[in-house]
Amino acid sequence: MPFPDIDPVLVHLGPLAIRWYALAYVAGILLGWRYATGLLRNTALWTHRPAPFTPEQMDDLILWIAIGVIGGGRLGHVLFYTPFSQTLADPLSIFRVWEGGMSFHGGVIGVTIAMIGFAWRNKLDLLRIADVVAPAYPIGHFLGRCANFINGELWGREAPGLPWGFVFCNERLREAGGGVCAAGEVVRHPSQLYEAAFEGLILFLILRWATHGAKLGNRRGVITGIFILFYGIFRIAIENVRQPDYGMPDFPFGLTMGMILSIPMVLGGLYLIWRGMREPLPPALPTTQPPADQAAKAPA
Repeated sequence: MPFPDIDPVLVHLGPLAIRWYALAYVAGILLGWRYATGLLRNTALWTHRPAPFTPEQMDDLILWIAIGVIGGGRLGHVLFYTPFSQTLADPLSIFRVWEGGMSFHGGVIGVTIAMIGFAWRNKLDLLRIADVVAPAYPIGHFLGRCANFINGELWGREAPGLPWGFVFCNERLREAGGGVCAAGEVVRHPSQLYEAAFEGLILFLILRWATHGAKLGNRRGVITGIFILFYGIFRIAIENVRQPDYGMPDFPFGLTMGMILSIPMVLGGLYLIWRGMREPLPPALPTTQPPADQAAKAPA
């Protein structure tokens, strides 16, 4: 299928261009914030432990997370996916976030550092903070991968004859490449949409079951473990049809950078699930729980 001619700029406001990519990040952070706040307010989810912190504290945490997502995502892309010689030749490119180039794994590291700082400052349980943040993360990931598709970047490997494949080339991409599309005039896997579906939508539904169906928020770290386990599995699988980033070396055994960074996530996720499921649950809370601001002060 021909790649749709979608303008990556949603609207121009004078000299200011509002891009789909930037809008995806803003919307993902805001929607994730509201979703996580809803989890904290839903007392039916916290049957053996009170909510880990208050909705008001979530309002503070979201700023830390936003900085972690953007800062970590950008630095992760520079460190993991950008050849050092390219960064050395143009150091200021590190700060040009609007040109694209964000790493999920770098974003996770940035958010983790933000949560560690927030937990230390507020004397909260880090794992329980992560159990509230993790279910909201796929929302932004879904939007971000859709924006990658609109930008015509992070395309998949060649797939001749694939009925739903795309030729990632249109007038805009051809002009950007000086008459030649970077992806070539070949049919490719729409790997951005695969990632949006599995690492975004399906992962969100799995975590929705974990929070609302199994009520695993009562077990420290299990929801976080489910998040990083299934993300790692989905990412490793999709890396088989995603075109490796430009400048990446040939890793042994057909591995890619995305696979290498995701393998520790699978192992870490399994450990957190095993650990959390072995830990005894505290007695069930009374039917009438204290208000959220008091519950957050109760021992975990």
